Amino acid sequence: MWLVTVYCSAESWRKAATAFNAIVAKYAVKPLSTKKMKDDERRIMTFELDDVGDAEAFQDECMTLEGFTAQFESL
Repeated sequence: MWLVTVYCSAESWRKAATAFNAIVAKYAVKPLSTKKMKDDERRIMTFELDDVGDAEAFQDECMTLEGFTAQFESL
């Protein structure tokens, strides 16, 4: 099992939410949590994936969106 954590600013979310949701739909991800921070409205989203290749590809594809960063780690 792999945990992918995605971070983005409020502005990046407004610009790329549709594209991000399309990326999520491509992979067999299980959403674990989504946090919208009160102070600056940035988002922190975590997802669970079974396959390490999918986790890496999902992370890489998320980072193609401007203002999005991601990391993955073993659960």
